[in-house]
Amino acid sequence: MPYGRFRFFATALAISCSAVAVATPTFPQQMGAQQNGNGQALSVRSDIQEADSKTGIVTARGNVVIVYPARQMQATATQAQYFSRERRIVLTGNAYVLQNGNSLRAETITYLVDEGRFIAVPNDNQQVESIYYITDQ
Repeated sequence: MPYGRFRFFATALAISCSAVAVATPTFPQQMGAQQNGNGQALSVRSDIQEADSKTGIVTARGNVVIVYPARQMQATATQAQYFSRERRIVLTGNAYVLQNGNSLRAETITYLVDEGRFIAVPNDNQQVESIYYITDQ
């Protein structure tokens, strides 16, 4: 098998990724989302969704599943908020992100869209878990 497995645990973690995704049975198979003229489609499924045009904040609550094919990223959480003015996504409540076979799990994960960077923060007295696949040379 050409991949090694590496686990990293920390109380807080900031990582930089340019792409992430591997299909798993827990995510819907929506990797063929359409592109429009100025951007890439990001699909969000949840029990409840709200959008506030004044603040530019979109909130999804309950069984949140995000599929972002342009970044080859899939994520789940209890709640997700997209702050359109800052171009950031905040996942809270057992947040999990999968990208290029690498995964990140924490209580809160913030994704800075323009930087392609994740910031993960655990609950008190817990840790962040990330799993990276490293190819053997």
